[in-house]
Amino acid sequence: MPTKENMKRLNKLIASITVYAIGILLSLNVFAAEPLVSVEWLSDNLVNDKVVVLDIRNKIDGGSKDTFGVSHIPTAVYSNYLEDGWRTTVDGIVGMLPPVNDLEILIGGLGIGNDSHVVVVPGGVSSSDFGSASRVYWTFKVLGHNNVSILDGGYAAWIKQLPTQIETGTVNPTTAIFKADFQSKYLATTEDVVNALANNSSVLVDARPEEQYLGKSKHGKALAAGTIPGAFNLQQQTLVEENTSFFKDAITVAQLVKEVGIESTEGEITYCNTGHWATVAWFALSEVLGHENVK
Repeated sequence: MPTKENMKRLNKLIASITVYAIGILLSLNVFAAEPLVSVEWLSDNLVNDKVVVLDIRNKIDGGSKDTFGVSHIPTAVYSNYLEDGWRTTVDGIVGMLPPVNDLEILIGGLGIGNDSHVVVVPGGVSSSDFGSASRVYWTFKVLGHNNVSILDGGYAAWIKQLPTQIETGTVNPTTAIFKADFQSKYLATTEDVVNALANNSSVLVDARPEEQYLGKSKHGKALAAGTIPGAFNLQQQTLVEENTSFFKDAITVAQLVKEVGIESTEGEITYCNTGHWATVAWFALSEVLGHENVK
């Protein structure tokens, strides 16, 4: 039978293990990268040096390096989504994924390492602006970095809720080492689309406005009007609250997906004109609704 002294020691051991376990759980909670995080969550976690706030404001939202210098979220680093190498042109086709090595250099130069939890911050003014964030988010996923989130509502939400919690000036981050683990499962090729048409292996989802989907208008970067035969039209602007970068809740998104006729929960390929709007639809299907095998 255990002695009184042994029971005391056992209780102390259990208490120590409990405290240790709670510490681990709290640590995991910080880095349990939800697709969307709130202003409150980010404010609470700025003290953690593993959280890297990545401000990507650009021409789409009226932002730039200069506007970042005027005001930004404390500890944030800046990279212009349109100008700094997040996309590239290949054989005259814009919006292509850059070489992995180039992205490793870009990301490491921002002070982001493989142990960082990246929070991407768009301007917060429109669905297309959210597309800047979802494209960068998707890029991290392609590179095998799952510790990435988007600030729901973007910088506009931050400045509205915490107008005094800002910093000014430029930031020169300390270079980190970032090594990619390329995940082809997130990237659709022309062959994937051809196969989808031939054997219905994937549902095609056109994220563009209805007029472009119907061929009534054509984006300047598109080679032809119209859409791919059999594609469903999940318009990216319907997924985000108007004139903001607040993503609609999962119930609303699921209803929108159902209304356009998409019934599958796995095997979807999203597209647009340049791979920008497509990531908004991808984010809705893959990250908000949890569909499998979305490219």
